[in-house]
Amino acid sequence: KYKWAAAMKQTLPYQPGSENACEKTSFMFLRQELPVRLANIMKEISLLPDNLLRTPSVQLVQSWYVQSLQEILDFKDKSSEDSGAIHSFTDTVIKIRNRHNDVIPTMAQGVIEYKESFGIDPVTSQNVQYFLDRFYMSRISIRMLLNQHSLLFGGKINPAHPKHIGSIDPNCNVVEVIRDGYENAKRLCDLYYMSSPELILEELNAKSPGQPMQVVYVPSHLYHMVFELFKNAMRATMEHHADRCIYPAIHVHITLGNEDLTVKMSDRGGGVPMRKIDRLFNYMYSTAPRPRVETSRATPLAGFGYGLPISRLYAQYFQGDLKLYSLEGYGTDAVIYIKALSTESIERLPVYNEAAWKHYKANHEADDWCVPSSEPKDMTTFRSR
Repeated sequence: KYKWAAAMKQTLPYQPGSENACEKTSFMFLRQELPVRLANIMKEISLLPDNLLRTPSVQLVQSWYVQSLQEILDFKDKSSEDSGAIHSFTDTVIKIRNRHNDVIPTMAQGVIEYKESFGIDPVTSQNVQYFLDRFYMSRISIRMLLNQHSLLFGGKINPAHPKHIGSIDPNCNVVEVIRDGYENAKRLCDLYYMSSPELILEELNAKSPGQPMQVVYVPSHLYHMVFELFKNAMRATMEHHADRCIYPAIHVHITLGNEDLTVKMSDRGGGVPMRKIDRLFNYMYSTAPRPRVETSRATPLAGFGYGLPISRLYAQYFQGDLKLYSLEGYGTDAVIYIKALSTESIERLPVYNEAAWKHYKANHEADDWCVPSSEPKDMTTFRSR
């Protein structure tokens, strides 16, 4: 059971140079909390299908988690007054963070290995979807703790962002992050398609009219979300309008209210059928082989297919969300919801308990509603009698 779930406000006091910037306090907390988070998700990994657990990639991920847990547990009985132990702990935190850099693509490769060898069935697909949402959310939370400690106490302050508190910006300029995401996605789009849609951005600060659009947030999380959405919107727009060579702009509306910061991105990329919306967030459906460096002709706007589900987890991590609304034949609206108040931005953490265990062990019964086929029928093949 988790002993602690961070609210954004709880991280703010730990500012470099302030009397609260106590490496000892962080050390005492993390040596208790990190083993809990690591052990919980390791327990869930063990509940995956045996054939998935035997894939080389999943075994590699497991070995990383085992090694990291052992390294943190080595500090369990170290004195918090031992400055040498505290400095060594910070070095260990940085080493663990770097070790886990490739967890997402490696686990994705494991799913591909399993899928290619054993195929997929609805029950396994449902369990893997449930697990990966929880596994990647756990990774986001663990990485947040590792980053906060290493950025605050690792001895390297980012000169480009001196006011950041670890990875948190107490005055995150939402418009600036969105424009940055657009420019980088545009650069990729221009390289591959030789053109790109323009950006039309509108903002409304209903909470404090006339003031900049700012919230307490992790800029890298917001950037990850909008960069992914821009790539998807640009690719859809360029391919849907390829014959016309006229590319409608991408519209972004940002609104800051008393409770929510909302970012709506609208494209005219043709949209997708309603029945396919859920697939866009399905790891088993969308997983593609690891992009190879040597395949230079592959579009840089496509990859593992994990962009949307991971982006949704980033949004949900601090109690927000990411939703898609599509008009087939016209375009898609993607909406990001972020808590406007840091006091409400509390970590959303998976808890390993009996309910979670039962989810993996339950035999999913047949649906008690009429379920149509997943693909539309070609009615021209049916003849009247």
